[in-house]
Amino acid sequence: MALTAEQQAQIEFDNASRAVERKMEAVRLARDILMENDRNKPTGERGITASDVTAFADTLLTYVTQ
Repeated sequence: MALTAEQQAQIEFDNASRAVERKMEAVRLARDILMENDRNKPTGERGITASDVTAFADTLLTYVTQ
């Protein structure tokens, strides 16, 4: 049984929404891991940038989706 255009659009929207949620969860997880690792460094060497978090989040997503 074929889906209507509206049903197909809803499925595509749901899939896109789940993808965004996965990406946001990866960013949160990456941030938490990097912050925890950063605590072990001496005070003068601490520092996490947004690009550190996004790069690590991309790494996590790549690992999970393989």
